[in-house]
Amino acid sequence: MSHVKSSKMVKTLCDASKRDYANPYAQLEWPETVNIEDWHMSPELLSLYGTDVYERLTEAERKRLSFYEAVNFFSLNIHGEKPLVEGLAKRLYAKSSRPIDSYLHHFLDEENKHMIYFGEFCMRYAGKLYPDKKLTFPRQYAPGEEDFLFFAKVMIFEEIVDVYNVRMAKDERLTPIARKINYFHHRDETRHLAFGRQLVKELFEQHATAWSPETLRGLRDYLGNYLIATWKEYYNPDVYRDAGLNEPHDVQEAAVAHPRAAAHRKEISAGCVRYLLQHGMLTEEPCL
Repeated sequence: MSHVKSSKMVKTLCDASKRDYANPYAQLEWPETVNIEDWHMSPELLSLYGTDVYERLTEAERKRLSFYEAVNFFSLNIHGEKPLVEGLAKRLYAKSSRPIDSYLHHFLDEENKHMIYFGEFCMRYAGKLYPDKKLTFPRQYAPGEEDFLFFAKVMIFEEIVDVYNVRMAKDERLTPIARKINYFHHRDETRHLAFGRQLVKELFEQHATAWSPETLRGLRDYLGNYLIATWKEYYNPDVYRDAGLNEPHDVQEAAVAHPRAAAHRKEISAGCVRYLLQHGMLTEEPCL
């Protein structure tokens, strides 16, 4: 695996992680219960916002929907971070990765704490996580391709999540516990994203010239499809069912196809897509 070339950057990230070292059990005050008819997710970030279904909901029903969408959002983060933790541990002290191992320790520690934040909210207040619906299949990789795709997927997932975190951390309409979880996650993710962008760029530059045109085409298709699949999970019929909506699968289909939702996905993904295009990891914008 490649390593981040800038040792100064790695040291800066490590120093910041030490400065922001968190105890997830001490830094958050968990209320015994939350009112599911308070805002737990910003209304403008709800998957149904702007649709006909949303317009017909009362404010209490919209707030109830926001609770279950928050549970889904936090569940998606747990499902995204479980393979990340596994993949980071697998790459820790790999033969050629020693220069970045000092930061990978912080990365692992912080991702584990994030799962504590998200899992505590979901289990304490909803009594469950929404299940992971992504499927993975074994496949063969060209040299360097597996590492590149692992970190590229991490970057894509976290870039989207971080936009949500930033907006909700500042949203005074939300319950304090929801705001704080988003704040603490964003605080760490600023480092993870800086590290991830640099590492993904270096891995691509290191290996792309040796990959065949077929490998590059397949890799770009894979990244575009991964971005689309990631977004689809934000439109969860189980959420709509729990929120009391009829015909949840029809609601899902209509929400995904709604022009406002398509514009929202494009706007939230813009920074990530721009970075992938700028460095040749994509050659055209995915149809979100």
